[in-house]
Amino acid sequence: MKKTALNESHVAAGAQLVDFGGWEMPLHYGSQIEEHHQVRRFAGMFDVSHMTIVDVAGPDSQAWLAHLLANNVGRLAPGKGLYSCMLNSAGGVVDDLIVYFLGDDRYRVVVNAATRAADLEWMATTTDGFDVRIEERNELAMLAVQGPQACAIAAPWIPAGLGEAALALAPFAAVIEDNVFVARTGYTGEDGWEIVLAETAAIALWDEFCATGIKPCGLGARDTLRLEAGLNLYGQDMTTSTTPLESNLAWTIAWEPEAREFIGRAALEDQRAAGPAHKLIGLVLEGRGIMRAGQTVQTSAGPGVITSGGFSPTLEKSIALARVPADADDRCKIEIRKNVVDARVVRPPFVKNGASKI
Repeated sequence: MKKTALNESHVAAGAQLVDFGGWEMPLHYGSQIEEHHQVRRFAGMFDVSHMTIVDVAGPDSQAWLAHLLANNVGRLAPGKGLYSCMLNSAGGVVDDLIVYFLGDDRYRVVVNAATRAADLEWMATTTDGFDVRIEERNELAMLAVQGPQACAIAAPWIPAGLGEAALALAPFAAVIEDNVFVARTGYTGEDGWEIVLAETAAIALWDEFCATGIKPCGLGARDTLRLEAGLNLYGQDMTTSTTPLESNLAWTIAWEPEAREFIGRAALEDQRAAGPAHKLIGLVLEGRGIMRAGQTVQTSAGPGVITSGGFSPTLEKSIALARVPADADDRCKIEIRKNVVDARVVRPPFVKNGASKI
């Protein structure tokens, strides 16, 4: 397995390490539940250096990204970012990602670790006719500091004197200086930053954050936090076989201008006209048990399936995302082992700013 630059720091902190997409990553450092609450109530940090950072440059960089992505990079000002899906010709999701406009025909794209090889191969096949350069930045590390107090505590320690500028960032905005990149983004539903910098600088910053009381958190807490926030996980809540219209991501499709022919547009327009056969919904279990991916959902319009599920530490009950027939109503039942348990449909997120939204 591949290891991030912070692997020794994880071992020293007592992390339980697991294989995640070919990377040896911390699942937790003792208690997944405590790490979850640390982020919801105070501040925690994650090593997300397994994510793939791709820099794009060249005179056709904007035109190529406008062709590649369902969302429209043409509306980005320098220092701004957006979330988008990268689709195949059938409208299926190759990956979801964030793209930032750095200025001067330069962009930074952050894609998922498990899809790295497929993403880079797909990108390479779409560049014909475009004067564009794609560079994977393997030498960089990435930290995510998240939580209601995270930015205030972390700001004095941000390298290159970027603390004040980082505090002034709006959501999905970024600042870069001396190869230190800070974006006000995350995957937890809380305020925070994702920080990209050289590996040696990342190790030093990790230690400085630890000294301030920002505790390390693992993939387990990251998953329960993102589920509470209603954020999709690639490979479960969306795949190459599902479109954004079936994955509660219609808001990420920029239909205007009509002349922009992004990959998968024709298929999406056909599906939008006909109406998607399925939809992605939020569920709250009303009885005993835990909803898990793969379980059958019984609805008024036919069966569906749990795509992501688990126990919500904040709500102290089981929550899930599920793909069900588009005509399903707001009541359903979940098949949990030999039991059939009632669940109600809610609109994600389940938790926002640390408080229940259901």
